Amino acid sequence: MPDIEKGTITYKCDDGIGTIEFYHPKGNSLPGDLLRELAETVNKAAKDEDARVVVLRSRGDGAFCAGASFDELLAITDLNDGKKFFMGFAHVLNAMRTCPKLIIARVHGKTVGGGIGIAAAADFTFAHSSASIKLSELALGIGPFVVGPAVGRKIGVSAFSTLALDARTWYSADWAHQKGLYNKLSDSIDELDEALNKLASELAASNPDSMKALKEITWQSTGHWHATLEQRAEISGNLVLSDFTKDFIEDFKKKD
Repeated sequence: MPDIEKGTITYKCDDGIGTIEFYHPKGNSLPGDLLRELAETVNKAAKDEDARVVVLRSRGDGAFCAGASFDELLAITDLNDGKKFFMGFAHVLNAMRTCPKLIIARVHGKTVGGGIGIAAAADFTFAHSSASIKLSELALGIGPFVVGPAVGRKIGVSAFSTLALDARTWYSADWAHQKGLYNKLSDSIDELDEALNKLASELAASNPDSMKALKEITWQSTGHWHATLEQRAEISGNLVLSDFTKDFIEDFKKKD
C-alpha cells in the first residue's frame, strides 16, 4: 500500500482518456520522489496505446500545487543534491513537452512555482476562478529558472517577468486567463469538469496522428530544453544553498 503521507501518483485510462493524478498532504507540493514518479507516469501515458489524450490533475479541493517541498529544500546540503532536486521539475516539463499526446491540465485552486510550470506545459489548461498564481522563487532567494521556459512560452516574456519579479503577490485566475496561462476559466467545479470532460472526449475521438502532428508544431523550437533546463536546475541548485534561502524558509515555516 502506498504511504499517502509521502504523496501518491495514480494513473488510469478509460475511453481513450489517460488520467494522471498527483497528491501530497502539504498542499499537493512536489518533493523529489513524487516529481520523479510524475515524470515516469507521464512517460507511461505517452506509451499507453489505449490513451489518446492525457488529463493531468491533483487531488482535493485546496491548492492545485504548492510547488517545491520546503522540507526537502532545507535538507539540500550540496550542489549535486540541489541540482538533482530541481531536475525533478525539469524531467516533468520535458516529459510533458515530448509526450506525443495532447495533455489537458485541470487547475482547481491556488498554484505556486512548479505548479505554474505544469499548467504552462500542458497543451490546454482548464482552471477554476479561485486558481490564483504566484511565482515566489525570487522571494526565497532563488528564481523561477527551471519553469521559466514553459511559463514564458505560454504567456510571453512581459507577463513572466511580472510574476517572477513581483514574487510576493498573488495574481488572480482572471489575470492568468487573460495572459493565456489558462485556456478556459470556470466559476464552479461542476462547470470546469463538464467543459474538461467534453474536450477530452472530443480529442479521444479525434485522429491521433493529427493530434501528434499538431503537438509537434506547437512545440517546435523547444528541442534545446533538455540542455537548457539542466543548466537552469544547476543554477537553482546552487542558489538554494545560500544562507538567504535557508533563513527565509526557516522563518516561513515558523510562521506557517
